[in-house]
Formats: sequence, C-alpha cells, structure tokens
Amino acid sequence: MFLRIWRLLTIVLSALVTGMAFCHALELPAKMQYPGWLDVMLQNSLYVAFGPPNIGAFIEVLAPLAAIALAILVRKHQKALPLTLLAVGFMLLAFPVIFFAFTEPANIIFRKATPTSIPTNWQQLRNQWEYSHLARFFCHLAGLSALIASVLVEIPTTFPSITVTNNNVPSS
Repeated sequence: MFLRIWRLLTIVLSALVTGMAFCHALELPAKMQYPGWLDVMLQNSLYVAFGPPNIGAFIEVLAPLAAIALAILVRKHQKALPLTLLAVGFMLLAFPVIFFAFTEPANIIFRKATPTSIPTNWQQLRNQWEYSHLARFFCHLAGLSALIASVLVEIPTTFPSITVTNNNVPSS
C-alpha cells in the first residue's frame, strides 16, 4: 500500500511541475511580442509564486526527489524500474540542469531590472528564459509520461477467465 501511495504522490508532484512548465509554454508566443518594459514587469510580478521561497520552488525540488525515492522503492520491479529511472533522468535534466544553466541566469538579471531600467540584452535574456522553459516543459512531460507508464506496465494484460454456471454464480 505504501508503494501505491508513494507512486500517486510522485505522479501528482510531477503533474504539478509539468503544469507549471506548461503555463510558460503556452505564454511563449504572446510574450515574444511584448516590449522590454512589459517583459521585465511580468518577470518581477507574475512569476513570484514560481520561485523561492514559494510553493512553485518547493514542488520543483520535491518532484524529482520523490521520483528518486520511487526508483529506490521499485528497484526490484523489472518492468517499472527502467521507466522510473527514465522519469528521474528527464526530471533532473529539467531541474537542476536546464534551470541552473539557462533559466536562473536570466532570472538573476531580470530580478535586478525595472520597467524603466531594462537590461540592454533583454531580448537575448527573454529568449533564453522562454526557450529554457519550453525545454523544461518537454522534459517534465516526458518524465510524467514515463512515471505513468511505469505503473501501467505492471497492470496485468490478461485476467483469469470466469465462467457462469446455471445459477448465475461465477466459478473458475
């Protein structure tokens, strides 16, 4: 029962972090058209709940940790372990690798900016930020899919046959 609860918790955390990344992916086309002052204003107001010390950062860290723990729990499950490890790999690629290599460096500069003092390279920073989030979304989606598949591969594909007798009571 503990394994089932942990799997559910891990899938829910993964779904939440995938949803946060999906928000960024959906916003990308519109945000690529915004002027610098508006982009800086949004970066410093709209996305506050995504980062530390808020819930978004907590979920971002907790999801891959839960997946790592799940991999340990399913280490003897020959079908589920490779898919769980694949999920862990994608989640770790999204956070911390892509996040700290591309997203956070742009965040640091945007946090210091104001709508009246935008960085001279704001377009390059915006592109870096937006496309890193798009890459993170695809990593999180792949990780979530692998987690779900790791559960599905353990569901039996055949079921015992049941015959019905004359008195409508099933027997095997």
